[in-house]
Amino acid sequence: MWPTLLSLLSLGFSVSLRIWAAVGAYEKLSLSAWPNTMVPLGQTVTFRCHSNSPLKRFRLFKRGGTSLPELQGRHVNTCTLGPVTRELAGSYTCSGGYQHPESDTLQILVTGVFIEPSISAHPGPLVQEGRNVTLRCQSQLLFDKFVLQQENSTRHFQSRGETFTGGHASTDFSIGPMTLRSAGTYRCYGSLSHYPYVWSAPSDPVDIVLTGLSKKPSLSAQGGPVMKSGESVTLLCSSKHTFDQFHLQRKGKSLGRRLAGGRDPRGALQAAFPLGPGTPALSGVYRCYGSFNHSPYAWSDPSEPLLLSVSGSTTSTCPSTMDPHTTEGKQDGLLSQQISEKTEGSCVSVGSTTSHFCDLGSSTSVSCQHLRSWSVLEPEGALSFSCSGTGIF
Repeated sequence: MWPTLLSLLSLGFSVSLRIWAAVGAYEKLSLSAWPNTMVPLGQTVTFRCHSNSPLKRFRLFKRGGTSLPELQGRHVNTCTLGPVTRELAGSYTCSGGYQHPESDTLQILVTGVFIEPSISAHPGPLVQEGRNVTLRCQSQLLFDKFVLQQENSTRHFQSRGETFTGGHASTDFSIGPMTLRSAGTYRCYGSLSHYPYVWSAPSDPVDIVLTGLSKKPSLSAQGGPVMKSGESVTLLCSSKHTFDQFHLQRKGKSLGRRLAGGRDPRGALQAAFPLGPGTPALSGVYRCYGSFNHSPYAWSDPSEPLLLSVSGSTTSTCPSTMDPHTTEGKQDGLLSQQISEKTEGSCVSVGSTTSHFCDLGSSTSVSCQHLRSWSVLEPEGALSFSCSGTGIF
């Protein structure tokens, strides 16, 4: 009896192994691409067909495309294609033979076939938590689709391109409400609907930064905010709170970042931003922010604005009485003048209570001395200011 029982058990174990092997043989494969499924024109891409059971050879298939010599025959472990052309863009599958069902499709996108679009952030790349930002992709080529990609993310945002008079295509992507997850580096691509796997080169990157997550630093100018042309200009950003680095901004544009290495006489962390010899072009409003290495897209509140004035600026001065665009009037020997600009700006006192400088956020700036009156008005988006005094330069 015992020999009979052992024989039956052995037979059952053998049948189980065969059934398990048969099930494993029909396991579905998976296909991957290295280094990425987005491949720049002229680069290479390596396919790998994966299976839990041993798989020595596989076949690679391209769906809906022309027959390519590179795909003929069986490949061992991996298959490398390149230099990649636009003809290699498309959907791929792999198969290990009749015992292995075909894998799911893998889309290979070839980038750099068309010239890159441009990308811009509105109202700007620095966004407070909970607010929205609009990223605008634009191209002189008439793309009917734009794709927005966030760096180090698998998410793609797609939008149809609109053609405008003047021969360009554009679309807007709304990002928000802003969180730390949505902050980061973005690029956009353009494509055509009848060539869905062929994309343009990527746009230049735009960094979207979340601000207001920590207390503001302070900003000062070494030697004071009023200086003569040719003098060395260095701005100092400092904070009593611990930051790893500081960022300097002017008119929403980055002027670099510095590690928070030194300390000021009060013991606060600080970083120096040397701007070089003073020139009229350096006159304007500056702000700085603090941040941490572990969260590069999360910045502090902005510092109070620092208005730097380099004397000798000929960018724009209070106009003469002969200027046809000036509203003039002479009363008690005083000259009263007014200028309007279709832009944003700010006017602050610098140096003393009798010296003012107005930065209009563009290439226009105005300096007035010995002021008797000063006013800033913003009717319907236009910034207007008037100054009257005995000394104007």
